[in-house]
Amino acid sequence: MPNPPASAQTDATLDPADWDAFRALSHRMVDDSIDFLRALRDRPAWVPLPGEVRAALSEEGVPHAAQGEAAVYDEFLARVLPYTNGSRSPRFFGWVQGNGTPYGMMADMLASGMNAHMAGFNDAPRLVEERVIAWLAELMGLPAGSGGLLMSGGTMANYLGLAVARHARAGYDVRLDGTSGGPRLMLYASAEVHSWAQKCLELLGMGSASLRKVPVDDAFRVNVDAMRALIHADRAAGLRPICVIGTAGTVNSGATDDLEALADLAAAEQLWFHVDGAFGALARLSPALAPLARGIERADSLALDLHKWGFLPFEIACVLVRDAEAQRAAFSLTPSYLRDEGRGVIAGGLTFAERGPELTRGFKALKVWMSFKAHGVDAIGAIVEQNVMQARAFAERIAQVPGIELCAPVALNIAVWRWVADGFTEEQHDALNRELLLRIQESGLAVPSGSQVRGRYVIRTCITNHRTRWADLERFADGIAPLAHAIEQEMRAAR
Repeated sequence: MPNPPASAQTDATLDPADWDAFRALSHRMVDDSIDFLRALRDRPAWVPLPGEVRAALSEEGVPHAAQGEAAVYDEFLARVLPYTNGSRSPRFFGWVQGNGTPYGMMADMLASGMNAHMAGFNDAPRLVEERVIAWLAELMGLPAGSGGLLMSGGTMANYLGLAVARHARAGYDVRLDGTSGGPRLMLYASAEVHSWAQKCLELLGMGSASLRKVPVDDAFRVNVDAMRALIHADRAAGLRPICVIGTAGTVNSGATDDLEALADLAAAEQLWFHVDGAFGALARLSPALAPLARGIERADSLALDLHKWGFLPFEIACVLVRDAEAQRAAFSLTPSYLRDEGRGVIAGGLTFAERGPELTRGFKALKVWMSFKAHGVDAIGAIVEQNVMQARAFAERIAQVPGIELCAPVALNIAVWRWVADGFTEEQHDALNRELLLRIQESGLAVPSGSQVRGRYVIRTCITNHRTRWADLERFADGIAPLAHAIEQEMRAAR
């Protein structure tokens, strides 16, 4: 027998050369992470990235030679850890982002240590994800045995829902013929629908022209009668309507469409009913808020984010599909090298690979499974309800401040407002509020976000934050007027 080459006889590895030293460094990493989280309330909500740090991170070359684990960790502490977008802060109210939990952080570490391949092998991690999906289906009111898959975020969860809808309602084999097998497929959503809808239709090859954005009422809920008229007009024009999209919690104002009416419309027109419940679906975890999402249990598919109002670390979202077989039919493909032999490591098949396009997936389910069991779903629901009460109270609080104008009803957990000044045009108000938003962020006072409502620039205070206390909102409210008055005076002086 020939000798193997010398390179095959080496014992190189990336495991630590000194396990005790690595253990000590690992304990230090955990301790530093916990210390940082514990002190969040005392830190600015956001710290701008210093120029020297930006340059160091942007310009360094490929590190061909080893620098040492401890040295690199020290660089992380100095150049990376302090400079995130601030989402962990109790005064982070921007967009709709979660804050993570210490326990979720540790669950992610455990999942990384296991390094499970979540295509669906014959192992415990597979059963954990199956159980998490079943829990979420039950909490959302979908029947036992519903399909589902854990995803990176709401965009991809919604993408899968629409992919299943396309396969189920196209009227021809889209897996074989793509979008060329029949008339243009049409989908219908609120004008307030999140940008994921356009992105997903473009990615699915259907094009943004397949999305009808329907007008909304004064509460920013979709006009169901107008949607019905569009469906009938498109069908008469030879197009093929396939899906009605409802939104539970719009990103601008937190409005929830009349999901019951949309479910009735989809049933009457024999269309797929998909709900984007990225954060609003989790209002169901609070008995007091659950009626706001009534009708969500009738969805054919539903997307929700657990790194939003589930408060878990990124990334963790879920798509649920009422008809599990419809989900498998849209994606199932088993080559010979992934065949279930009835026993061994693949016994039972690669169930998750049959539910979506990904084969390799991380063990996202562990942090859900551990957190739900450790904290209890009722406690999570109570904080969801607390956030809604905080948003309503904050809106009442700032409405009393001369100069602040509320711009939308507080439908859920989002207060939308702007600063108004005597004698300013609408364009000047837009400029004032844009500058006010940036100074609030740059001062470290808080991190709200900006948007447009009815064509005008507004500031959004969106509370999906388990760390927020009323004192944080009071501090924010008290800091708005001084910044706004300063900008107003500067703008008047510059005229």
